[in-house]
Amino acid sequence: MPRNPGVPWPLVDRKTGYCMFDSYAIAAIALVLLSSSYLVVAILGVRNFRSKLKAPESDRNWVPVTLLKPLCGMEVDLVENLRSFCDQDYGTFQVIFGVRDSDDPVIEVVNGIIEEFPDHDISLVVNDRTIGSNLKVSNLANMYEAARYDVVVIADSDMRVGRDYLKVVALPFEKNEIGAATCLYSGSARGGLASKLGAMFINDWFFPSALIPTMFGDLKFCFGATMAVRRDALQKMGSFEALANVLADDYMLGNLIAKQGYRIALVPYIVENIVHEPGLKALFLHEVRWARTIRSVQPGGYAMSTVTETLPLAVLASILLYMSPSSPLLIASPVLCVLALRLVLHGSVAGTVNGERTFSPWLVPLRDLFSFVVRICSFFGSKVHWREQVMVVQSNSHLQNAR
Repeated sequence: MPRNPGVPWPLVDRKTGYCMFDSYAIAAIALVLLSSSYLVVAILGVRNFRSKLKAPESDRNWVPVTLLKPLCGMEVDLVENLRSFCDQDYGTFQVIFGVRDSDDPVIEVVNGIIEEFPDHDISLVVNDRTIGSNLKVSNLANMYEAARYDVVVIADSDMRVGRDYLKVVALPFEKNEIGAATCLYSGSARGGLASKLGAMFINDWFFPSALIPTMFGDLKFCFGATMAVRRDALQKMGSFEALANVLADDYMLGNLIAKQGYRIALVPYIVENIVHEPGLKALFLHEVRWARTIRSVQPGGYAMSTVTETLPLAVLASILLYMSPSSPLLIASPVLCVLALRLVLHGSVAGTVNGERTFSPWLVPLRDLFSFVVRICSFFGSKVHWREQVMVVQSNSHLQNAR
C-alpha cells in the first residue's frame, strides 16, 4: 500500500477497516526495539561496571608476577606507555620486553628504560625464532623462556596503566579456580579525526559490547589489553604453541584456559589504549581486521551483533515506516529515540573512562556510519592487514599468508 502522509497511524483505519499494522511497520518496530534494548542494556552494563571501579587494598602478600611486553617498532607515546608498566606500586615483579628484529629502533628505548629503573627486574629478549604465522605469539614464546614467576601478565605495547595496575590484575589469582584474568580498555586519541574515530570505536562499541556477556554468564575469553594467566593453566592448554597460527590470540588464550576447567576473571580496571591512526584508510583496514577476526571465532555472535549498529538500523526503520501509511512524526521517531539513547551511552562511557577527553557527541553519527561500512565490508573477504603482513583469516581465527 503506498504511503499516505495524511492518514494517522492507529492500528485499524476506522473508515475502511484496513489494518495499518503492516509488514513494513512490524519490521520497523522490531528494529527499533532491538536497537533500543541493546542500548539500554549497554548503558546499564557500563554504569554497573563503573560502580565496581575502586582502589585495591594496599596491605597484602602479593603473588610474584612476570610481565611480558611484546614490541615491534616505534609507536606514539611509546616511552610513557612502557614506563607505566615498570613504575608499579607492587611487591615482586619481573618485566620482560621482547623484540624479534635486532635492528628494531625500539631496542634503544627499552635500554633507556632499563637504565631509568636500575633497581627493577627488567630485561630485553631479542630473538627472531618463529613458531607460527602469528609473529606476536612467537615473540611471546621467546620471552616466556625467561619468565620466573607463576603468574604471567601479557599486555600490548600501545597500552598505558596506573601504578596500581598489577595489584588489581593479580588479586583474582588468590582463588585457585581462576586460571586467567583480563581487563577492558578505553581509547585515548593522539592525532586527528581518524584517531578520534578509532578511540570512539573502542569506547562506544567495544567497551559496552564486551561488558554485556559478563552480565549474563561467565567470561570465556580474554582481551588483548591484559591477559594474565597461571603458568600451570598455560601449560595445560598447550602454552603459546597452541596460539601460534591464530589471529585472535587473546580470545583463544582465554577460551582454551576456560576449556581446561578454569574461570576467567574480568578485573575492575580500565587500561588506556593510546590510539594513533595516520588516516581513515589505516583506520578502516584496522577495524576490518578486528571485525573479520571476531567473525572467524564467533560467526553467529558476530552476525547477531549487527543489532549494535543502532543508528543505521534506526534509519532503516524510518525508511520502512515511510513505506507504510505512517504520519511524518512517526517516521522520524526511530532515529530520534535511538539517537537519544545512543548519546546517553556515549556520555555514560565517557564518564566511566576518560571523562571530557572522550566526550564528542557531534561525532556519533559519523562514527556509527563508519562502523556500518566496516561491518558490511567484513562479510566480503577474509584478508586482513596486520603491520607489514597481509594474511587470510580461516576458520577459528587460523592464519595463512595471502598469495
